[in-house]
Amino acid sequence: MNAKAWLIAAGVVAGAAGVFAAAGGFSSALPVELVEITVGPIEEFVDERGKTRLPETCLVTMPINGRIESVALAEGAPVERGQVVARIVPLDLDLTVAEAQAVVDRLKAAIEENRYKAIEETALEQAKQFVRSMADTVKVALTRVESGKDRFDYQEKNLGRIQSLVKSGAQSEDDLDRARLDKLQAGWNLRQDELVLSATESLAAATNLLPAMVEQFMARKTYTEAVLEKQLAEATARLRQVEQEEKRGTMTSPIDGVVLERAIVNERFLSAGTVLLEIGRLDDLEVEVDVLSVDVVDVKPGDRVRIYGPVIGRRLPNGTDHARGTVQKIYPAGFTKISSLGVEEQRVKVIVDFDRDDLAWLRKQRDLGVGYRVRVRIITAAKPDALLVPRSALFRGSDGAWNVYAVRDGRARVETVAIRMMNDEVAEVAAGLVAGDVVVRAPESNLADGERVVRADP
Repeated sequence: MNAKAWLIAAGVVAGAAGVFAAAGGFSSALPVELVEITVGPIEEFVDERGKTRLPETCLVTMPINGRIESVALAEGAPVERGQVVARIVPLDLDLTVAEAQAVVDRLKAAIEENRYKAIEETALEQAKQFVRSMADTVKVALTRVESGKDRFDYQEKNLGRIQSLVKSGAQSEDDLDRARLDKLQAGWNLRQDELVLSATESLAAATNLLPAMVEQFMARKTYTEAVLEKQLAEATARLRQVEQEEKRGTMTSPIDGVVLERAIVNERFLSAGTVLLEIGRLDDLEVEVDVLSVDVVDVKPGDRVRIYGPVIGRRLPNGTDHARGTVQKIYPAGFTKISSLGVEEQRVKVIVDFDRDDLAWLRKQRDLGVGYRVRVRIITAAKPDALLVPRSALFRGSDGAWNVYAVRDGRARVETVAIRMMNDEVAEVAAGLVAGDVVVRAPESNLADGERVVRADP
C-alpha cells in the first residue's frame, strides 16, 4: 500500500472514531462522587475535650496545732453532714482547757483578795488620829515656848532692876549673882522648848503624810484591781478560745458527700491548716472545657451541650449516645496553653452543667467521678430546615468566595454559593443552589470547569 492509500485509510479511521465518540461509543467523562442538595437540620458547634470536676469541695483541716488521731475514712467513703470524720487527741485539749480555767480562777481570787480593804481602812483611821494627836502636841510645845519666852523676859527685866539696886546699895552682890543665874536658866529652858517645838513640828509634818500614804496605797490597790480585771478578761477570752478549739478538735463533715482524698492516715502531730480530708458532692459534677478564644466568642450561657465519649457510653436512657448539658459559665479571662503539637493556644474556660437525670444515671450506672475525660459539643446555632451541601463540596475561588462544582447537563460547572451556617460535615446554602441540585461531593484538584463527569461506582 502506497503512502496516499495510508493517508486515506487513516482519515477514514479518524473520522469514524470521532463519530463513534460523539455518539457515545467512547466516554471521556471523569468518575466523581455526586450528592444531591437536600433540606435538613444543621447545627454549628464547638467540639473540644473536657474533664469532669466539682464546682466546690470542702477541705477538712487541722484547726490548731495538735496530735490527730488516725483517720479511718478512706477515699470513696460516704459521709453525712455533721458526721465526725477526724479528731484531735481529746486529752491534749482537756489539759489545755484545764490550764486556761486555772488561770481564770487564780485571777478571780486575786481580785477578791485585792478588794479586801479592812486593814487599810483601819490604818487610815489610825493615821488620822495620829495626825490629830501630833497637832495637839505641837500646840503644847508652842505654848511651852511662849511661856519660856515670858520667863526669859521676866528674868532679864529682874536682872536689870537688881543691877540698879546693887548700885544704890539696896541689893547685895549675892542677889545680883542669883538674878544672873536665873536669866541664864530661863534662856536655856527657852532654847530647849524651842528645840522640842521644832522636833515636834517635824514629826507632825511627817505624820501628816501618813493618811495620804495609806490613801495612795488604797488607790494603788484600785489600779491593781483594774489591771487584774484586764488580765481576767484576757484569760477569760483565752478560756473561750481553747473551749472553742476543744469543740473544733472534733471535726465533722460540712456536707453530705463522699471522701475524695485522704491526706493523713496514721496518728501524728500536725500544724494548724494541714489538710486531712477532701470531701465533695458527686451529684454536683460538672464539666470544665478549655475552648479556643476564637471559638468561645460564639458560645453563650444556656447553649445546649452534648457530652459524649467512652466514659459516657453509647446507650443512655435519653435514647442517645450522649449526656445532655448546658453552658453554665464562661470565664472572663483567657490563658495560654501548649497543645499536644507544641503550639501555643489562647483558650478560655467554659463550665457545662449536666442534665440532672442524665448525671444521676451516669453516677449510678457508669460510676462517673471527678477528673474523667469526656468530649463536649457545644451547639452555638441550629436550624431544622436548612438547604444543605456537604462541607467537602465547598472550595474557595480566586476571589475568596465559596464555590461548588454543580453538575449541569453532565458537566461540572463552577458556581458561587452564599453560605450561612457551617460545621465539619455540612453547610447551609443561602443562595446559588436549590433543593435537588447535584454537586461533586469531594472535587479533585484536577477537575476543571465544564469537564464532563459521571457518577462513580459505589
